[in-house]
Amino acid sequence: MSSERSSRNPRADLSSEDDSFSSALNAGEEDEIIIVGYKLDPFRRLLLLIPCILTAGILALVYYWIPKFYIRSCYRICRLSEATKILIKGKYDQNFVKDVHNHGLSSSSGTRNEPVKQTDEENPATSQVFMEQRFPYSANHCRYFSFQKMKYLWNDRLKIFEKLRGLDRDIPSSLFFSLTGLTQDEQKQRSVLFGPNLIQVHITPLIQLLFKEVLTPFYIFQLFSCTLWYTDQYYYYASCIVLLSISSIVASLWQTRKIQRDLRNTIHSSALVNVFRGGEDNEISAIPSEDLVPGDMIELPRHGCIMQCDALLLEGNVIVNESMLTGESVPVTKTPLPNPTAAGQADLLYDIKQHARHTLYCGTHVIQSRYYEGHKVCAVVVRTGFSTLKGELVRSILYPKPVDFRFNRHTYAYVGVLAGLALVGFIYTFIVMIGEALPAWYIVKRALDFITIAIPPALPAAMTAGLVYAQVRLRKLEIYCISPRSINIAGAINCCVFDKTGTLTEDGLDMQEVVPAVDGAFSPPAFNAAQLEQDLLTIAMASCHSLTMIESRLTGDPLDLKMFEWTDWQLEEGAREEGNRFDELAPTVVHPRGSSPPPELTIGIVRQFPFASKMQRMSVVTRGLEDSTFSLFVKGAPEIIQSLCVEGVPDDFAEILQQFTARGYRVIAVGYRELPWNYVRVQRATREQLDSELRFLGLVVLENRLKPQAKPLLMALNEAHIRSVMATGDNIQTALSVARECRLVSPNEQVFVLDCDVAGNVRVNPSTLPDNDTPDASDALVAGRYVYGITGRAFEIIRRKYPSAFERVCVRGAVFARMSPEQKQQLIEELQRLGYIVGMCGDGANDCGALKAAHMGISLSEAEASVASPFTARQGDVRCVETVIREGRAALVTSFGVFKYMASYSLTQCASVLILYSIGCNLADFQFLFIDLPIITLLVFLASRTKAYSKLAKYPPASSLISPQPIASLLTQLTLVLIGQVLVFELCKTFPNYTVGKFDKIHSTEKYYKSSENTAIFCSSTFMYITQAFIFSKGKPYRKTILSNWVFLLFTVIMTGVCIFVTIYPPEFLATFLQLELEPQISFRAVFIAIGAVHFVLSWIFEDAVIENPCWRRRVANYRERRSKMPYRVLERELSEQTPVLDPNFDFPPLPSIPNYEAQSAMDETAALSSVSHNSSDFAQHSLDDQEELVEQSTTRV
Repeated sequence: MSSERSSRNPRADLSSEDDSFSSALNAGEEDEIIIVGYKLDPFRRLLLLIPCILTAGILALVYYWIPKFYIRSCYRICRLSEATKILIKGKYDQNFVKDVHNHGLSSSSGTRNEPVKQTDEENPATSQVFMEQRFPYSANHCRYFSFQKMKYLWNDRLKIFEKLRGLDRDIPSSLFFSLTGLTQDEQKQRSVLFGPNLIQVHITPLIQLLFKEVLTPFYIFQLFSCTLWYTDQYYYYASCIVLLSISSIVASLWQTRKIQRDLRNTIHSSALVNVFRGGEDNEISAIPSEDLVPGDMIELPRHGCIMQCDALLLEGNVIVNESMLTGESVPVTKTPLPNPTAAGQADLLYDIKQHARHTLYCGTHVIQSRYYEGHKVCAVVVRTGFSTLKGELVRSILYPKPVDFRFNRHTYAYVGVLAGLALVGFIYTFIVMIGEALPAWYIVKRALDFITIAIPPALPAAMTAGLVYAQVRLRKLEIYCISPRSINIAGAINCCVFDKTGTLTEDGLDMQEVVPAVDGAFSPPAFNAAQLEQDLLTIAMASCHSLTMIESRLTGDPLDLKMFEWTDWQLEEGAREEGNRFDELAPTVVHPRGSSPPPELTIGIVRQFPFASKMQRMSVVTRGLEDSTFSLFVKGAPEIIQSLCVEGVPDDFAEILQQFTARGYRVIAVGYRELPWNYVRVQRATREQLDSELRFLGLVVLENRLKPQAKPLLMALNEAHIRSVMATGDNIQTALSVARECRLVSPNEQVFVLDCDVAGNVRVNPSTLPDNDTPDASDALVAGRYVYGITGRAFEIIRRKYPSAFERVCVRGAVFARMSPEQKQQLIEELQRLGYIVGMCGDGANDCGALKAAHMGISLSEAEASVASPFTARQGDVRCVETVIREGRAALVTSFGVFKYMASYSLTQCASVLILYSIGCNLADFQFLFIDLPIITLLVFLASRTKAYSKLAKYPPASSLISPQPIASLLTQLTLVLIGQVLVFELCKTFPNYTVGKFDKIHSTEKYYKSSENTAIFCSSTFMYITQAFIFSKGKPYRKTILSNWVFLLFTVIMTGVCIFVTIYPPEFLATFLQLELEPQISFRAVFIAIGAVHFVLSWIFEDAVIENPCWRRRVANYRERRSKMPYRVLERELSEQTPVLDPNFDFPPLPSIPNYEAQSAMDETAALSSVSHNSSDFAQHSLDDQEELVEQSTTRV
């Protein structure tokens, strides 16, 4: 099973091989792989030619489809140092084969860059020595292989391949300040290693795309079928299939080229960049951005640019629009990396994730760069090309995570069953025709022809019809899908995770009130600036922000903007080269609105620490015009500010805070500290040194209104038994209040909050939301009506230390607050591991990782970062979630019905042919053509047009083709078809003008099948095909009624009329054309119509009244739910049968009292991780037996 394989460590498959022959790369990362070295064995390759020739190239095609088989047949395993081929085993049990290349730099381009020996760790290495150790590869001769746009170079000293990395991590911070730029020779040598700085999507040549498309198994089978039909003189049908195939290939090539061109045009970017060239003069040169390499020092222009690489800011401030990454067009201020040497601080290692506020990312828009007089805004290149953050996004598009949807796997299983049927028919044909003493060449043709009947060539095209129609309908609603396969998966969603701000609530904020704190007590609230004195709290609100003037317009975070506008102050930014009244380093001045502001209220912002989601606060250092000391203002999450304050916190702080958050308000706390320091100390101090010993100033209360569409959406999802979860970075009480308001948490459910105390211990406390409908906690527990609200800190501790309890928290968790972007993604992955099919809806801000990890990611932002999400809603309306699920369910039901129809069509035609083979007869060419084109093909595509139902059904549609219902449906239809065809086959022998259908023109080039049996089978089967199309076209509750699809209904009536006309009284030319042997009396011909009518009635009764009976389906669903072995179902049953512990002082896990929980707190981390592995293995073993399992994919790392 695929999930079991994907969750297993790939190294287990290589345990028998020596480590020198294989290696694990990127350990612990998302792109972890296992590589094995191979080199050519000429003798094996020569021997392989013999079976390839004997199988007429079929074995060569198999090797082309499965390269792993080829490399193991022609190559022999060897040490990685000798390998010419690399077999790569990916995270999702995929295998790839790559060539090992050797590349070098010409001798005229520079000296050889030999690997440098390890220096003494006691002495700090110079920048030159460190860089040579960072890149211990010879530029004159580098050995490497490329995989998914990343280069892996051979480290001759360590005897391993390593991913080529830039300067994005594990670099001492002080080292960057010793860099002066690369010389020409250093730049050339590094360009050999890193290649051009391009994020380029390769436009595959048409001839290559053509061969890649034609050599797929589907088209190879079509080529075999058409070749056989042409040799058997089935010219018309074969020509139609050839035309359809050519049209399909052309459409596929055009779409592929269009996608490649669009992606290339979207991401391609190039510019001239000013680079410092090392040397005595260290002059600045303008070079194309393609020539940038890690280590280059670049100058950022004052009036902005588009970043062409990831770079670390060393001097100056930069205002950046990072909407490409975050989905928010709010400008962000980037500050230079602190110099630990100048500040006398510890030399920390640079990490691009930890130091994001100092890093400029590729693809982001630099709006302004602010420099000091006599200094330039400088940055050092740390990553280029596909290694950049933008490159990672593009790679995630080019190489998406494979989707292992159970419906898709079952279609392959059914094709295998049809192939088995074809083999049985192949043998049957041989036996029957050998008994008739027919020529060998004819027997072989007929036997091979049966294979093309059993496996319909039009199956793949028919299966995509419903997806195409759904995609078109979504596009009309301005919901764009870049992965059509995700539409079917959206129909199977049973859990949906929502961001709060911007998704369930409005983007904008409204000021509610400001509550000052004076002498450790809250003062009466102020509802406008006039009611608030011009004191420290006002100054804090006016100065502690990241606002900036862009084209004479105040721009920045909406929260900062609302707070600043409320104060009625104004902001000025002087030109850096002109200086100002404070200091050359003070970039911004704020003061009350007016032409002559008081000097004591004219405040300069000297230093700024932007908001950090992990710290949940921002801070600024200011100085008044007449002040001799500096002031520090900090604002952020109330819990964080409270922990940093040493004075001024009111005793009723928690009570007042809960009153506001319980009403859904967003609350910001403000702190202050006087800094009697000199300017140098202020500039050198770290953020941790500054953000301490604060005095509490008060609370700023803002309202974040719930979107009017949010409550109806969540109520609809709840009625459809789709679990809803909130994951937000906001306060837990605010999130719970919004959850109550939008009915994500129902009124009759009690919420228990999991949070951490000061010592870091997880505690459980019943929430005290002022809701009259909230039942008593004990009653809710007894009835099992309770959910958990979890903070980010508690989430992290439980995840690391209590994996078994973590599963239960994820199953019963409704609100996850103060969650970081990484924690959101971890939540999605854990829910997937528990068996949920997870959807994620976010506005793009900090949700990119979760959107990409979810089975159905819906972005409400048009930012480039959301391109990794399968769905993007341009209108930003959260109701798009219901729309996508409804369309997904309709597409899934359509695909389900189409597959059953194509399978039943294949079985019906097989039955017809086998019956006729028994008398040496067959269907004529134009009879096949009449069935396959007007009836089958058109009915399939028209039936797929039925639109989605207007309301979500209570349960998701079935997606398992091997469950009892679809199997019973197909077997019932096959039985009715066999009975009908055998009956008509025997009845025709009783007709007065019965003609024996024996083959007497075997040696003639004209195939002549005119006989009573042929006519009886053909005429009766046409009605059966129409009947099957009608009964498999399901309507309510997932699609609108079949009557709404008037085109399909009209065509069905027309084709029924045509079939009646052909059966009762066809013109002579049509009867000759179709080789019909008709009875003179109309009453005998009407027998075929009567049998068709009886078949329709019986098929409809068995399909709709028996197999699809709502009561029966509901009972089966309830039974399977009770007996389900899905992990989340098992946990739900356990949690509903046991009562959690309510003691607030009880150490975690205070969950259902089961024996192993008594010792859980003593469980060490190793045993906990083993429990996770065991649970994952159990999940993989039981998943195939469960009706509820819709996607079998483990997210456990390799």
